[in-house]
Amino acid sequence: MNPLYCILPPHILEALAAAGDEPVSTWAQRSLEADAAIRTERAAVALGLRSVAAPVPTRLPHRQRSLYDAGSGSTLPGRAVRSEGQAPTGDQAVDEAYDALGATFDLYWDVYDRDSIDDAGMELVGSVHYLSNYDNAFWNGTQMVFGDGDGTYFNRFTAAVDVVGHELTHGVTAHEANLTYRDQPGALNESVSDVFGSIVKQFSHSPPQTAAEADWLIGAGLFTARVNGVALRSMKDPGTAYDDPVLGKDPQPAHMSGYVATTDDNGGVHINSGIPNRAFYLAAVALGGHAWERAGAIWYATLGDARLSPDAEFKDFASLTTDNAGRLYDDAAREAVATAWHDVGVETSVAALERGAS
Repeated sequence: MNPLYCILPPHILEALAAAGDEPVSTWAQRSLEADAAIRTERAAVALGLRSVAAPVPTRLPHRQRSLYDAGSGSTLPGRAVRSEGQAPTGDQAVDEAYDALGATFDLYWDVYDRDSIDDAGMELVGSVHYLSNYDNAFWNGTQMVFGDGDGTYFNRFTAAVDVVGHELTHGVTAHEANLTYRDQPGALNESVSDVFGSIVKQFSHSPPQTAAEADWLIGAGLFTARVNGVALRSMKDPGTAYDDPVLGKDPQPAHMSGYVATTDDNGGVHINSGIPNRAFYLAAVALGGHAWERAGAIWYATLGDARLSPDAEFKDFASLTTDNAGRLYDDAAREAVATAWHDVGVETSVAALERGAS
């Protein structure tokens, strides 16, 4: 399985493509086709038809950003436009991407002592102005890529720092847990990216936000004023982020009773992630303070837990986070995490821990 990790769920692009609102429908269809082509390229990498350099460990934090301009084309990375330590360019997309890559690095290094995506000083590469009117941003396994949006329904995809945090966290997850990108493991993969994407936004906010102060929205600012919605997803209230005549209604469930069984979107990975998303929100608020402190530390420890299987389901991840809450903190933290999962219809169990260890 060689997924392309995109911030925009395919059902939104499919809705735009079917809407008949030209030229946006054509742009949306081209975005879907471009995503499919990139998935084919990633499959070639996995089969050994392309080479990917192995990470070289470093002894000191290696905050190295490199930004490129794709010039509305598809050749990556494109023309070099800004590297680490250089002054802003005046190109809003370049400078936003540069700042967001830095904010994500800072969160992982300052809080979790992690040296970039691979914990070995991996260079953070980003390409902006990808294709023309491209409605998406993605992590392709080696770098970030940003579209400028169609300008009708979507703004530029560098506008939301949590989008960058989300996508780079897919790289962290690949290095730590390699959660299978399908069904419940895939929804956990997406949820972990939303969790740390939101934490990046809260951590980099001026001043930093507590769990109680945060909006818990993913991709706020991506929609234009034409769209009846506030963001791509809401971790606090899954299913309420948008309700638009063209894009449709946010399909995310907030509880297992609403779990969506589907073959679309790799088994609904962008849809059912609403369930573990809300569990994290509830845990973070219950534990109090900043989300990156106790709640984030528990989720980060679980991501690197040897008991976490690539095929872990919600109950497995829930059991591990509950156990790690007790190991890292105390019984009160353990109870808070177990209650958060219970409130979204996921029960923790010793049996689930045993499956994770097998």
